[in-house]
Amino acid sequence: MSRWRPPSPSSTAIITRDGFEKLKSELDHLWHTLRPEVVKALAAAAAEGDRSENAEYTYRKKQLGEIDRRVRYLSKRIPVLKVAEGSPGDQQTVFFGATIELENIASGQLLRYRIVGPDETDAKLGWISVDSPMARAVLKKKLDDEFEAELPGGRTRFLVAGIEYQP
Repeated sequence: MSRWRPPSPSSTAIITRDGFEKLKSELDHLWHTLRPEVVKALAAAAAEGDRSENAEYTYRKKQLGEIDRRVRYLSKRIPVLKVAEGSPGDQQTVFFGATIELENIASGQLLRYRIVGPDETDAKLGWISVDSPMARAVLKKKLDDEFEAELPGGRTRFLVAGIEYQP
Protein backbone atom coordinates (compact mmCIF):
# COMPACT_ATOMS: atom_id res chain seq x y z
CA MET A 1 0.00 0.00 0.00
CA SER A 2 1.44 3.37 -0.96
CA ARG A 3 1.38 6.48 1.15
CA TRP A 4 -0.68 9.39 -0.08
CA ARG A 5 1.28 12.56 -0.69
CA PRO A 6 -0.26 15.90 -1.51
CA PRO A 7 0.61 17.18 -4.98
CA SER A 8 3.60 19.47 -5.10
CA PRO A 9 2.70 23.13 -5.51
CA SER A 10 2.98 24.13 -9.13
CA SER A 11 5.30 26.97 -9.95
CA THR A 12 4.05 30.20 -11.41
CA ALA A 13 3.85 30.03 -15.20
CA ILE A 14 5.28 33.47 -15.93
CA ILE A 15 8.58 34.31 -17.58
CA THR A 16 10.50 37.24 -19.06
CA ARG A 17 10.92 37.49 -22.84
CA ASP A 18 14.69 36.73 -22.57
CA GLY A 19 14.03 33.67 -20.40
CA PHE A 20 11.38 32.39 -22.82
CA GLU A 21 13.74 32.73 -25.79
CA LYS A 22 16.50 30.90 -23.86
CA LEU A 23 14.19 27.98 -23.09
CA LYS A 24 13.07 27.76 -26.72
CA SER A 25 16.68 27.83 -27.96
CA GLU A 26 17.64 25.16 -25.38
CA LEU A 27 14.83 22.92 -26.62
CA ASP A 28 15.86 23.51 -30.23
CA HIS A 29 19.53 22.76 -29.45
CA LEU A 30 18.68 19.58 -27.53
CA TRP A 31 16.28 18.25 -30.16
CA HIS A 32 18.03 19.24 -33.39
CA THR A 33 21.72 19.18 -32.46
CA LEU A 34 22.59 17.26 -29.31
CA ARG A 35 20.09 14.39 -29.51
CA PRO A 36 21.01 13.33 -33.08
CA GLU A 37 24.72 13.30 -32.10
CA VAL A 38 24.04 11.11 -29.06
CA VAL A 39 21.79 8.76 -31.05
CA LYS A 40 24.55 8.35 -33.64
CA ALA A 41 27.15 7.66 -30.93
CA LEU A 42 24.76 5.23 -29.22
CA ALA A 43 24.24 3.31 -32.47
CA ALA A 44 28.01 3.11 -33.00
CA ALA A 45 28.52 1.86 -29.43
CA ALA A 46 25.72 -0.70 -29.84
CA ALA A 47 27.35 -2.02 -33.01
CA GLU A 48 30.51 -2.91 -31.09
CA GLY A 49 28.95 -6.10 -29.76
CA ASP A 50 28.37 -7.18 -26.14
CA ARG A 51 26.38 -4.39 -24.52
CA SER A 52 26.65 -5.70 -20.96
CA GLU A 53 30.32 -4.72 -20.71
CA ASN A 54 30.20 -1.73 -23.04
CA ALA A 55 30.76 1.43 -20.98
CA GLU A 56 30.30 3.73 -23.98
CA TYR A 57 26.89 2.18 -24.72
CA THR A 58 25.79 2.54 -21.07
CA TYR A 59 26.98 6.16 -20.92
CA ARG A 60 25.26 7.14 -24.19
CA LYS A 61 22.02 5.44 -23.17
CA LYS A 62 22.01 7.36 -19.89
CA GLN A 63 22.85 10.61 -21.71
CA LEU A 64 20.00 10.04 -24.18
CA GLY A 65 17.59 9.47 -21.28
CA GLU A 66 18.62 12.77 -19.67
CA ILE A 67 18.18 14.64 -22.96
CA ASP A 68 14.76 13.06 -23.55
CA ARG A 69 13.67 13.92 -20.01
CA ARG A 70 14.63 17.58 -20.46
CA VAL A 71 13.01 17.73 -23.92
CA ARG A 72 9.80 16.26 -22.51
CA TYR A 73 9.79 18.82 -19.66
CA LEU A 74 10.46 21.78 -21.97
CA SER A 75 7.87 20.58 -24.50
CA LYS A 76 5.21 20.58 -21.81
CA ARG A 77 6.37 23.72 -19.98
CA ILE A 78 6.92 26.18 -22.86
CA PRO A 79 3.28 26.19 -24.11
CA VAL A 80 1.88 27.04 -20.65
CA LEU A 81 4.28 29.91 -19.94
CA LYS A 82 3.02 33.48 -20.13
CA VAL A 83 5.58 36.06 -21.22
CA ALA A 84 5.49 39.29 -19.20
CA GLU A 85 5.92 42.08 -21.74
CA GLY A 86 6.86 45.69 -21.02
CA SER A 87 7.20 47.60 -17.79
CA PRO A 88 4.39 48.36 -15.36
CA GLY A 89 2.86 51.83 -15.28
CA ASP A 90 4.00 52.45 -11.70
CA GLN A 91 7.81 52.30 -11.81
CA GLN A 92 8.05 53.02 -8.06
CA THR A 93 6.38 49.73 -7.04
CA VAL A 94 7.94 46.26 -7.10
CA PHE A 95 6.37 43.89 -9.64
CA PHE A 96 7.54 40.89 -11.69
CA GLY A 97 10.69 41.70 -13.69
CA ALA A 98 11.93 44.39 -11.31
CA THR A 99 15.55 44.67 -10.31
CA ILE A 100 15.50 45.69 -6.67
CA GLU A 101 18.08 46.91 -4.21
CA LEU A 102 17.34 45.98 -0.61
CA GLU A 103 19.03 47.07 2.59
CA ASN A 104 19.15 44.62 5.46
CA ILE A 105 18.09 46.88 8.33
CA ALA A 106 19.98 44.91 11.01
CA SER A 107 23.34 44.71 9.20
CA GLY A 108 23.13 47.57 6.69
CA GLN A 109 24.13 45.17 3.91
CA LEU A 110 22.86 46.04 0.41
CA LEU A 111 21.45 43.21 -1.69
CA ARG A 112 20.49 43.33 -5.36
CA TYR A 113 17.93 40.93 -6.89
CA ARG A 114 15.87 40.60 -10.04
CA ILE A 115 12.45 38.99 -9.74
CA VAL A 116 12.03 36.45 -12.55
CA GLY A 117 10.04 33.31 -13.32
CA PRO A 118 10.91 30.00 -11.64
CA ASP A 119 12.35 28.63 -14.91
CA GLU A 120 15.03 31.32 -15.16
CA THR A 121 16.37 31.73 -11.61
CA ASP A 122 20.12 32.10 -11.25
CA ALA A 123 21.69 32.65 -7.84
CA LYS A 124 25.00 33.86 -9.32
CA LEU A 125 23.22 36.68 -11.16
CA GLY A 126 20.92 37.46 -8.22
CA TRP A 127 17.81 36.37 -10.12
CA ILE A 128 15.22 35.07 -7.67
CA SER A 129 11.97 33.28 -8.41
CA VAL A 130 8.71 35.16 -8.07
CA ASP A 131 7.67 32.19 -5.89
CA SER A 132 10.54 32.65 -3.40
CA PRO A 133 9.83 33.94 0.13
CA MET A 134 11.87 37.10 -0.51
CA ALA A 135 10.02 37.95 -3.75
CA ARG A 136 6.61 37.23 -2.23
CA ALA A 137 7.41 39.55 0.69
CA VAL A 138 8.66 42.44 -1.48
CA LEU A 139 6.02 42.35 -4.24
CA LYS A 140 3.83 45.50 -4.33
CA LYS A 141 6.15 47.36 -1.96
CA LYS A 142 7.15 50.89 -2.91
CA LEU A 143 10.48 52.69 -2.75
CA ASP A 144 11.57 53.30 0.90
CA ASP A 145 9.02 50.78 2.28
CA GLU A 146 10.14 48.43 5.04
CA PHE A 147 9.07 44.79 5.09
CA GLU A 148 9.85 41.48 6.76
CA ALA A 149 10.76 38.27 4.97
CA GLU A 150 10.83 34.77 6.44
CA LEU A 151 14.22 33.43 5.31
CA PRO A 152 16.07 30.22 6.25
CA GLY A 153 18.09 32.23 8.79
CA GLY A 154 14.93 33.59 10.41
CA ARG A 155 12.71 36.62 10.05
CA THR A 156 14.63 39.57 8.60
CA ARG A 157 13.66 43.22 8.02
CA PHE A 158 14.55 44.98 4.78
CA LEU A 159 14.18 48.43 3.24
CA VAL A 160 13.46 48.86 -0.48
CA ALA A 161 16.36 51.12 -1.52
CA GLY A 162 15.95 50.97 -5.30
CA ILE A 163 13.66 49.71 -8.06
CA GLU A 164 14.55 49.42 -11.77
CA TYR A 165 12.85 47.89 -14.79
CA GLN A 166 14.68 46.80 -17.93
CA PRO A 167 13.31 48.31 -21.14
